[in-house]
Amino acid sequence: MSGSKVISIDAMGGDHGVSATVPGLALALKHLPGDLRFLLHGDQAQIGPELARNAELAGRSEVRHTDKVISSDEKPANAVRRGKGASMWNAVESVKAGEAAAAVSSGSTGSLMAIARLVLRMAVPMERPPLVVPWPGLKGVTTFLDAGANIECDAERLVEFAILGEAYHRVAYGVARPRVGLLNVGSEDMKGHEAVQQAHAILKSGRLDLDYHGFVEGDDLSANLVDVVATDGFTGNVALKTGEGSARYITEELRAALTSSLPAKIAALLARPALRRFKARITPTPAAPLLGLSGLVVKCHGGADAKDFGRSVGLAAELAASDLMSQIERNMSRLGAPPEGAPA
Repeated sequence: MSGSKVISIDAMGGDHGVSATVPGLALALKHLPGDLRFLLHGDQAQIGPELARNAELAGRSEVRHTDKVISSDEKPANAVRRGKGASMWNAVESVKAGEAAAAVSSGSTGSLMAIARLVLRMAVPMERPPLVVPWPGLKGVTTFLDAGANIECDAERLVEFAILGEAYHRVAYGVARPRVGLLNVGSEDMKGHEAVQQAHAILKSGRLDLDYHGFVEGDDLSANLVDVVATDGFTGNVALKTGEGSARYITEELRAALTSSLPAKIAALLARPALRRFKARITPTPAAPLLGLSGLVVKCHGGADAKDFGRSVGLAAELAASDLMSQIERNMSRLGAPPEGAPA
């Protein structure tokens, strides 16, 4: 296999394991280049029967057997100490070895992040990679980071998130010059704590050559006021979970209203195509790339079904075929920060 055309898969990760990951690959085949192949890590006895259901997928896949799996409740520190040889570890290791262009896993976020951080190392000098999520809005998608990886952030970290997010949005959505904003409690220049104020001053200075808009508030996220919103992981995770909870509330209330009477049910039947589009618009994307690593790793959410996992693999393939890594390196060079491990 040529590493540039291979996606490494943690076949055992997530709540559903091979019953979601392998069928997900089969679904992804419909939208992926014909020369793309897969390196599956996990239990041959479980993977084999699933692969046998799809001859095309079997012909484009190689299985690397391991019966070692990192459980969803494994502490990240334990995963790092005892996880070598597990399906998740091996999936990431294949990227480091040049056998694959990207790795995809539905396993524990904390364990995946810790293993990726150890195996691949950071390409930028930060403690751990930020989680990036697409925030749906009225006019498209906003790239939102950090969604929970870096709880405490200083000004330098927030600036790095802005730079990483700008590079990612440009590659993922084809926007030549994404607009960037910092999440804050108000849009006025004097609002916010010290770290936000200092990051604002750096981004506003213009020396990083970003299209910096300034501060944005929580209610601006779905208005697509900017293309990229950077914040610390604590605030970002609270905002993300609030958004997800609000989406579920609206969906359940709408379902209750449309099943409350016979006329309502008839109206719902007639409006089914529009309702499906509505649900797709507000349903969170299952994939979150870990930015800032010296290799591509995509986290799919733990409860992912086959469709979700297939979408995550599609994103990994798209990013692997792009120049995301060079875009990030080019953006980070504006700060004059050498990669981790580089000589001083």
